[in-house]
Order: sequence, then C-alpha cells, then structure tokens
Amino acid sequence: MNIQINRDQRFIDELDNKLENEGPFCSWELFKMSYHSSVATMTEEFKGLTAPSRLPHITFLQHQLDCAKQVIEEMNGRGILADEVGLGKTIEAGLVLKEYMIRGLVKKALILVPASLVNQWVNELRQKFYIPAISQGKRPVWDQNNVVVTSLDTAKRPPHRETILEQDYDFVLIDEAHKLKNHKTKNYEFVRSLRKKYCLLLTATPVQNKLTDIFNLVSILKPGYLGNYDEFTKQFGRDRKNLFNDTHLKQLVQKVMVRNRRGDTGIDWTKRNVETVWINFSDEEQQAYNELVEIVDETSNFSSITFTRELCSSREACYLSLKKLVNQGNTKNTEAYEAFMKRIEQLPHHAKADKVVELMKDKDEKFIIFTEYRATQFYLQWYLQQHGISSVPFRGGFKRGKKDWMRQLFENHAQVLIATEAGGEGINLQFCNNMINYDLPWNPMRLEQRIGRIHRFGQEEDVNIYNFAIKNTMEEHVLNLLYEKIQLFERVIGNLDAILADLEIQDVEHEIQTIFQESATEGEARIKLENLSSVISYAQQQQSEEDWNDTRESS
Repeated sequence: MNIQINRDQRFIDELDNKLENEGPFCSWELFKMSYHSSVATMTEEFKGLTAPSRLPHITFLQHQLDCAKQVIEEMNGRGILADEVGLGKTIEAGLVLKEYMIRGLVKKALILVPASLVNQWVNELRQKFYIPAISQGKRPVWDQNNVVVTSLDTAKRPPHRETILEQDYDFVLIDEAHKLKNHKTKNYEFVRSLRKKYCLLLTATPVQNKLTDIFNLVSILKPGYLGNYDEFTKQFGRDRKNLFNDTHLKQLVQKVMVRNRRGDTGIDWTKRNVETVWINFSDEEQQAYNELVEIVDETSNFSSITFTRELCSSREACYLSLKKLVNQGNTKNTEAYEAFMKRIEQLPHHAKADKVVELMKDKDEKFIIFTEYRATQFYLQWYLQQHGISSVPFRGGFKRGKKDWMRQLFENHAQVLIATEAGGEGINLQFCNNMINYDLPWNPMRLEQRIGRIHRFGQEEDVNIYNFAIKNTMEEHVLNLLYEKIQLFERVIGNLDAILADLEIQDVEHEIQTIFQESATEGEARIKLENLSSVISYAQQQQSEEDWNDTRESS
C-alpha cells in the first residue's frame, strides 16, 4: 500500500525563522495550561466513561451509566434510547454528548426537540452538563461550531432547511423520535438527509402500531442495517409482536436500542396515592344537565357529547360552545338552546370548583389542576382568587418564553398551576406532588402524560392524585367502567399503547365518543363501555403473562 506524505514546507520555514530570531513564541504558561488540559481530557482507551467524574453534582443512576457506556462502546454513538417514561432519557443523552465533547469528538451538534421543550433542553444541558447549548433564535447559527437546540418544525422550513442540510454535524439528537415512524413524511425525509457522525433517537414507544416503525427508526441510524423495506417486511412481517417472538430480529434490534423498564432499575419509586372524589351536582345543576341531555338527544353528533362534557366542567365552557353553535346557525333547536343558555346563566358556582377550594383549604402545598377547557381554566383562576388562592395558567397557546415564565411563577410564588392538555407534555414539576384531574381525559395515554409531570425520577414525596367525577353523568360511567377497571391510576401505563395497537384501537377517546353517539340510552352506553374495558383488561392480563414468561426465560 502506497502512502503519500506531503511536506509542509511553509510550517518548517516559519519554525526555522522563529528559532533563529528567538521568537515570538507563545507564553510558556499558556503552553503548560494547554498541555495539562490535553492530558486531563485524554482517554487512553475508548472504554469506560470520563464524564461522570467531571460532573460530581449529578448523581447518575446505574442504568443511566450503563446506557451511556453501551451507546459509546458498542453502538458507535448511534442508538435508540427507549427507556420508559420518567427514567431519564435526557440524562442519558446528555451524558453521551458530554463524553464525546470531552474526548474532542463532538464540536458541532444539532438537537431537534418539540417546540415546547426547547428551553428545557437548553437549560438542562447548560446547568447539569455545563454544555453551552443555545436555542435557535431569529439570527441563524446553523453554520457555526456549537450545540444548537431547536424544533424539527423550525429546522425543516426554508430557509433553515437548506443551510442545515449543507452542514456536517458531529452529533444529532431527535427527541420524541416515534413521530418519525412514517417513512413517507417530510420530517422523516429531512432527518434521514442530515449529515451526521453520531445520532441518538429518544422515544418511550419505539414500536407503536406496526413492526415497520422500528425499521424506519433504525434506518435513520444505520441505513441498510435491517435490509431494505421490502426485504424486511418479507422476512419479519408487519406484526409488532414479531419483535419479541423472532429471536434473530430481537438480537439485531438490541444492538441499536437500549430500553430500561421501571421494574428493572431498582429505583425505590415514591407511591401514587389515588383518590376518587365523587361530586354531586346541586339540584339546579342536575336539572340543567338532564335538560341538556334531552335537548342534545335530538342531534346525534359530536357536538351533543361535547356540550354535556363541558357542563360537567363549567357552565362557562358549555355556554360559550352553545353560543357559538347558535351564532353560526348550525342547529334547528335554536330556541331551545337559547332558553337553556339563559338557564345556566343563573346557575350557582360549579360543584367541582367548590370541591377544589374545599380540598385545598388550610393546605400550604402546591397543586396542579388539569382541565380540558380553556373557559374552565379562566373560571377556576378567577374563583380561586376569590378564595385567596394564587394560581397561574398554562396552555398550548403560550409562546415558549411565557411557558417557562409560568412554570417559574408556579415554582417560586403561586400555589396552583391550572393547565389545559398542553401542560401534560414537556414540563417537569417534581417540586409539586399533588394533582387534581378536574376533567378526566377520555384517552388513557394522556392521563399518564399528566401524571408523568410529577411522578418521575427526582420526585421525593409520595404523589397524591385526586380524580374528580360527577355522579349521575357520563363522567361516572367513564370513571367506573374504563379507568378503574383497567387500573390506570394505580399502575404506570407502560405498554398500554402497544396493547391498544394490538387491539387495533387507534384512539380510545374516539371509541368512547362513538359509544355515546350510537347508544339509544345510558344503559346501552354503559354496557358498551363495560365491553370495551373488559377487552382492554383481558389484553393487559395476557401481556403481563407474556412479560413474566420473557423475564423467566431470560433469567
């Protein structure tokens, strides 16, 4: 083999000139500092981690250290971090990035996360790992050697897209990577096109519906590792269960994916204390609810269910929806709805709101309250203020900076954070250990997202969860027949999403809506809900048995 060596005559001439003229040379002190710095950061062999010793303020868990070592030593910096919710995927990813930066292997990095998490990622990297991360602002910084955190939506749009795709990145990270499961989307195409040396994909649900989900994610990391699409589906099929049943495929995936489960970490998790708070409407409220049921029975559509759900939340939420319906002229029952609107104007304060005040009375503790409706959020904030309880709102319409501000106000000043569903994603609130599900979502996965804001690694107190439901309404049926039967409150959902996928249930909320829409009576709706919860409960039992058998075989 011929190796061509080029003589750098210019450097030799400059060195000779400085030696003859005795300088100018760099400062001896600066040279020694540079030398000692290089020695301190030098890794004699590419095994083990040097970063933890330089981050003494962080107490890493063993599974986090093992994960980082596996990614660096065995996966060459390209892997899927698929730990269950709350186990610290961000910590693992930050540790990997820090390790590569210490070793001088990463200078230019791109971190793509949901827009609501950009600031959180920047702060975590700066404060915990001393990584000088920046968020993409109005001034482009794509062509500089730095660690940039931005959203995928921002990065893929012109003119950013063109500049980013021209860069050579040492390190690329994508959070919530399960959103890239469809290889036909522009997001997937964009991420595949990134020029990257190391790459991490973070997701708690690497396989959601089809086996090809994992094929698409692995193809971002290592194109061709699992063959092409046609070969893969021909050999392994599309059933997600084959990932666990096919030994060869399981071994292939284990070489590019790390997945830790809560039960395997040895962490002593704090308890979930769950209390169902049953509420009775006042006589006036119950009469109004029954009257609304009779009115909406004449129109079998999505709106009819929405109105009754809203009345279970606040008269304000129901009133605004009815007013919008009447103003748009989309109903034949205009007179009935207008009369009903006048009726609910006279209703007393909502029974749920009274229960919130009663629950928090004389308690000097922080609470997060989840509601489904913005109108209810406004009402609750006003009502709590009337009783001397300070609160701040949190919702999806807020810009990133305002969300951060609301979180800080909640941590340092206000007693209550009143959140719509946007509060169920992204923010970590371990400093709070009380949650009120003022309105229960009809999608169980959204419930776990809510609870995951406070019941996660770092929570030092037992978590108290209060689930509000009004008797003699649809809330009672949903709570009794769905949530309590499949024990969502007492357990971490874990792989419930996979169970629903096996049952070909794309959206539990849609299933429940359909049940109420297509049922002639409440009794019929109750029976259908019972059947739905029984199917899910049976599938959970089957899955638990399979997991136990897998554990026994592996041990």
